[in-house]
Amino acid sequence: MLTDSRSRDRRSAGPDEVFARLAESFRLKQAKLGVIGLGYVGLPICLAAVNAGFKVLGLDIDPGKPEALKEGQSYLRHIPAAHIASAMATGRFEVTSAMQRLSEPDALLICVPTPLSAHLDPDISFIVSTAETITQYLRRGQLVVLESTTYPGTTDEVLRPILEKSGLQCGRDFYLAFSPEREDPGNAQFSTPSIPKVIGADDPAGLELASLLYGSFVTQTVTVSTTRIAEAVKLTENIFRAVNIALANELKIVYGAMGIDIWEVIDAAKTKPFGFMPFYPGPGLGGHCIPIDPFYLTWKAREFGIATRFIELAGQINSSMPQHVLDRLALALDTHRRKGLNGSRILVLGVAYKKNIDDMRESPALRLMELIEARGATASYYDPFVPLIPRTREHAALAGRQSVPWSRTVAKDYDAVLIVTDHDGVDYQAIAEHAKLVVDTRNVCRRTGVSAPHLVLA
Repeated sequence: MLTDSRSRDRRSAGPDEVFARLAESFRLKQAKLGVIGLGYVGLPICLAAVNAGFKVLGLDIDPGKPEALKEGQSYLRHIPAAHIASAMATGRFEVTSAMQRLSEPDALLICVPTPLSAHLDPDISFIVSTAETITQYLRRGQLVVLESTTYPGTTDEVLRPILEKSGLQCGRDFYLAFSPEREDPGNAQFSTPSIPKVIGADDPAGLELASLLYGSFVTQTVTVSTTRIAEAVKLTENIFRAVNIALANELKIVYGAMGIDIWEVIDAAKTKPFGFMPFYPGPGLGGHCIPIDPFYLTWKAREFGIATRFIELAGQINSSMPQHVLDRLALALDTHRRKGLNGSRILVLGVAYKKNIDDMRESPALRLMELIEARGATASYYDPFVPLIPRTREHAALAGRQSVPWSRTVAKDYDAVLIVTDHDGVDYQAIAEHAKLVVDTRNVCRRTGVSAPHLVLA
């Protein structure tokens, strides 16, 4: 952070001098960074910046997060506690819930949630409330960067006007940019420093400053000409995945009716060295991005009188997959067990939205458990990463459910095991040996060399 004497000088300095001082502080890593939101996006950024030599102030309205970090504890399974302790030991990492300290950092990175409403409309209330709080403490010479995924236009239509209520002018007194998060929790190959960072700003000064900042702790920056383009980049990345996963899901249903194995089809198709990229079917979409982000664009497109039929169709297909899996489960019970779903005991294997992490946001497993119980069955679950289902807005009735203890024979007490999340390290051979029926939505049994006559793909 700039010294007190330099802070006094900054109040009387001209715009060019304010810019030059801030740019120099980024180049020399003498600036202090403020990261607002210490979740799956904000915490990795804090660690990357600290490891690069910056001073970082992490802020979160949930006091439990700063308290845990001060004790060297990690509340995200894919981030080892040793990494937290190491960052704290440098003396360059502070954490707090005291938002009045927002005036201290030279750069403020906003990493807050952007969920959907119950009607699939964007909920940017966290961005708005954060911006209103920043406005109370915003000072000359600060760079503000929004990282939260949102619709094109949010940075200049929503964030900028709120910040300018402070009386400061964007591009002269403070600087504004958008740089979408690209975190992939649990990905051992890519982490925050190694993932290229897209940066957009609506004026050259903001773009240069944000590029200087991120270029100090990530391997590559990719600059685009406006914040709207940067916002659109993030949506495009996730819409691409959502649409292609929907195609794989639809092909699974079509080929399944023809007696064709979709998994074998994809494995053969991906040997083509050009023109094809493998995407795999599953029980539905989960996570904080892919099930949500496409609807941010469909909502914004309606403002321009444009119907995003292709994107909305993909969303409908992906949203329908839990019901398809339920139907396959019921049919498998009829065929293999001569037993109806009503009154059956089902063990759901894996409730995280993807393998090897503890993140349950938008997990299709939760919807499946509700559907199973709505049909008169009971749904228990085993997940080595999720010992307890937390309270969620959409699935409040499942809050407090606990994972059953693991044993090699855990499957024997159930009428069927439904594999929803393909965590590594699970003994699928033991599952197959002791289960009366296995319904696999991820093809993980065959991938791990497990086969059995009572194994059904869904």
